[in-house]
Amino acid sequence: MNPKVLILAAAMVFAVNARLFADTAVYEPRERHYYVAAEDVLWNYAPSGQNKIKPKMGLGEWGDRLEYPKVRFIEYTDDTFTVPKPQPAHLGILGPTIRGVVGDTLRVHFKNKGQKPYSMHPHGVFYDKENEGANYAGQSVPGGAVAPGETFTYTWNVTGEAGPGPEDLSSIVWIYHSHVDPVSDIYSGLLGAMIITDARHAKPNGSPDDVDREFINLFMIFNENADGEESEGNLMHAINGRIFGNLPGLDMNEGERVRWHLLGMGTEVDLHTPHWHGATVLHEGRRKDVVDLLAGTMTSADMIPHSPGTWLYHCHVTDHITAGMIALYDVVK
Repeated sequence: MNPKVLILAAAMVFAVNARLFADTAVYEPRERHYYVAAEDVLWNYAPSGQNKIKPKMGLGEWGDRLEYPKVRFIEYTDDTFTVPKPQPAHLGILGPTIRGVVGDTLRVHFKNKGQKPYSMHPHGVFYDKENEGANYAGQSVPGGAVAPGETFTYTWNVTGEAGPGPEDLSSIVWIYHSHVDPVSDIYSGLLGAMIITDARHAKPNGSPDDVDREFINLFMIFNENADGEESEGNLMHAINGRIFGNLPGLDMNEGERVRWHLLGMGTEVDLHTPHWHGATVLHEGRRKDVVDLLAGTMTSADMIPHSPGTWLYHCHVTDHITAGMIALYDVVK
C-alpha cells in the first residue's frame, strides 16, 4: 500500500480515537466559590456624553439626565469583600458572570452593602427553599431577604437539567437577580448572568473549550421615572445599561468563534430584536442576523466574523433605535 495512504489512515484513526476520548473523558465536579456584594452606585448611561453612532444628532431627550442612583452586584476576591475583581468592560451594569459545569456545586457568598434588603435568586440551577433567594406566600428564609450589612451563602447545584440539552450549544446562559422586590430590584440594576457548560467541553475555569470569545448582553428599558412621572427621556433603552454606542468592549478577531449570550428583561414593551451588521449567527439550528427576545428570555448564538471593521449592533424595533438601544462591535483583521 502507498505509504502516504497508510500515514493518512493512521492520522484518521488517531483523530477518531482522540475525539472519542474527549467525549468520554470524565469531568471531576468541583465546588466553585463566588463572593458577591450588592452596592449602591451612581450609574451613567452614556459616560462620553455623546451619541457615538451619529454624533450630530446628539442624545435627544435621553441625554437630559444621564446619571441615576443604582444598585449593582460587585464581585470580590474573597470573604473579606475588600478587593473587587476586575470585570470585562462589555458587561456594563451587569453583575459578575457566575460559571458552572454540569456536576458542580456553586457557593455564592453574598454580602448586602446596600441600604435595603436584597437577595440573589438564580434561574436554571437547582436549590432547596433555603437557597432560593425569594420569600413569598408566608414563607420566609434568611436568604430570601438579606438585611443591610448581613451576609448569606447560597448553595446551587448544577445538575444535568441545568446544563445544555441535546440540541443546545456547549454552554447556555441563565439569569440571576435580586427577588426581594423583583421589579424595583431589577430596574435598580441587581441582575447578572450564569453560564453553564457541558462537562465534555469545559475548561478548568468553567468556560467552553470550543469558543474563542463570549459576550453577554442584556436588552432592557430601564424605567427611571419617579412616582407620578411619565417622561420618555427617563426610559433608558439600554444594552447592558448603556445607550447610543456607549457600551465598550465588544471586540473580537476575524475568524474567531464568538458566542453571544442574550438576555431580555422588563415589561410588555421589552420586545427586542438584536441585529448584527456585517455577520450572521447560528441560533437554535438556524442561520440568522436577528434574534427575538422577550422579557425573561435567555438564549445563545454563535458567530464567526469574517469582515473586519466597526459594525452596528442594535435592537431593530424602530422606536428603540430612536431611543439609543444601539452598540458597536469591532472585528480586527
